[in-house]
Order: sequence, then structure tokens, then C-alpha cells
Amino acid sequence: MQVEVNLFTVNKRFPLTISRGTTAQTTNVWVRILHDGLEGWGEASPFGVGNHSQSTDKIKNCLQQLVPVLKTFSPLQRQQVEQVLIKQQVPSGVRAALDIAMHDWLGKRVGLPLWQVWGLDRNVIVPTSVTIGINSPEVARARVRDWLQHIDVRLFKVKLGNPDGIEADRKMLLAVQEEAQNRELFVDANGGWSLGDAIEMCSWLADLGIKYVEQPLLRGEEKSLAKLKERSPLPIFVDESCFTSCDIPHLANYVDGINIKLMKSGGLTEAMRMVHTARAYGLQVMFGCYSDSSLSNTAAAHLSPLADYLDLDSHLNLTDDPFTGALVQEGRVLPNDLPGLGVQYSASAA
Repeated sequence: MQVEVNLFTVNKRFPLTISRGTTAQTTNVWVRILHDGLEGWGEASPFGVGNHSQSTDKIKNCLQQLVPVLKTFSPLQRQQVEQVLIKQQVPSGVRAALDIAMHDWLGKRVGLPLWQVWGLDRNVIVPTSVTIGINSPEVARARVRDWLQHIDVRLFKVKLGNPDGIEADRKMLLAVQEEAQNRELFVDANGGWSLGDAIEMCSWLADLGIKYVEQPLLRGEEKSLAKLKERSPLPIFVDESCFTSCDIPHLANYVDGINIKLMKSGGLTEAMRMVHTARAYGLQVMFGCYSDSSLSNTAAAHLSPLADYLDLDSHLNLTDDPFTGALVQEGRVLPNDLPGLGVQYSASAA
């Protein structure tokens, strides 16, 4: 198969601030594979967690180096390609882009959307949350109003872990809750709390009716999750602490669920493994995203009948998404009936 690599830049309608910083614009990588007259599309978006970083340049350069290697394979040889990529220790974003593209190609080859290829039921897809980043209470209120005017919002994910401390978190959360008009709220601290703050905040959030807390402690502090779980009345999900299915056994006794992101996992193949591994340990499953366009989020949407919670909103916050794919209906991100991913390119948006 032939592989083509292109870059595209997307801008956020509202810059997103989390405990680690603010993002307003990203340059993502668009991968196209060509084989037997059909194209498959994939995407890689840059991300960083602690000292782990996958930049756009790192992903692009790695993909370009793989072009001659991949010429000897067919998109039907996903297992063999995956093993080659793992052996060469390529970044997970590179594996994700290629794996998504090979799945897209397969769906087009058989003339079916991926959710049908897998025998999944679109009707059980739950609504996605939309994200309110760290801001002053007044700006957070405005963001809630903006989202409510933009789409049919059913759930909000509120980013906490404010560098100014948990009192700032409390003020913002209360403002969001009041403005959200009885909609359900989830909380994601992105590792922004100490163990003591996490214990205190989990109790306080539970009294407010918050559904769960995500990544309360920094990646690398997983041993402290056991102490938190003993004291927390809220379910605990991990994101930055869980990249692949291999991480799940070490976390299973200390958490209630995991957040799967295609860029971390290395694509749909590993995401499916993660779902089944998590279920075997009795854990819940969420699908999330980084600064992904409609291309990657549509790919995740095809698997989303398997998820308990969804946070696939990054493309909804873009002013210039070059792709169209999954549609939002009644707060749910639903894949369409087109073959493969069902994603199309819009030159006018790029």
C-alpha cells in the first residue's frame, strides 16, 4: 500500500485550558493509504502527558520514514503491520493514524460502515459530554451558554486542577453547575491535585451530585490511587495513567473506569482490546479525545456503542475542521451509513 502524509492546522473556537496549560491551535497529521483503487484515511494529533510528548514533527517524520516499509503490506495485513510498528517502537499516534486508515479502507472494501462491520448497535450510543476548561467563574458561565447555543448539550465535563488551588476549582464548578441548568456534570482534574486535595474534593463533589472524577492524581502517582479509592465516594476514572490494555491490570484494583483515546492506544485495534480487558476487570469505559478533528472522533464514534461515557467533543470546538463525518443528534455523536469511517473532506473548511 502507498502512504501519503499531509499536515493540516485547526483552530479552537474557544481555547481550552487544563491543569497543564492552554491550547488554541494544533497542527495534525492526515494519513492516506492507497491500495487496489481505494483510499483509507487516518489522523494523528499531537499530545503530551508529563514527560511523554508526541509532537507533530515527530509523528510526521516517523510516518515519512515508514512509507517504504509499508509498501510491502496490504491494508488487510493489520496484525503484521501492527507488529512491525511495535517492533520499531513508533509513537502511538503514528500507529493510530495507520490503524484508523486501514480500518477505513476495509470498510470501503466491503461497502459497510465500521459499526456494521463490527456488528454494533448505534442506538445504544450515549450522549457525549462537552468540555468547560479552567477559567474564572464568569468566563466558565459564558462557555456553558456558548455550548448550549451551539449544540444540544446533555452533559458537561468540567476541567479542574486550577493552579490557584481547590478553592478556585470550587468557585468555578459552582458557577458551571448553576449555569448548566440541571445537566449532569463530570470532573476531570488532569492530575492537578495532590492526594489530600483529591480526597477533599471527591467528598465535596459527591455532595453536589457529580457523576465521577477523572485523573485526580498525576501520572506516576498511581500507587496513591489505592488511598484515594478508600476515601472517595465518587467513581474514579484514569486517563493519562492508562495508555494501552497492558496498563489496565495494574490499575484495576484502584479505579472504577478508564478513558480510552485513540492517540494513546495506537488506534482502533488496541482500543477494542482495551474495552474487553477493562470489562474483564469489571471496569467502566469512556472514550475521549485530544485536539482531534472529525476524522479521529468519527473513528472513535464507530466503537462508541461499547462505551459507558463519551467525551468526543474536540471537533465540535473547531472553527475550521476540514472533515465531516459523525453527526450530533440529541447530544450523541453518531457515525453515518457511508462505508468505512464515512468521513469526507471539505476543501472550503481547510
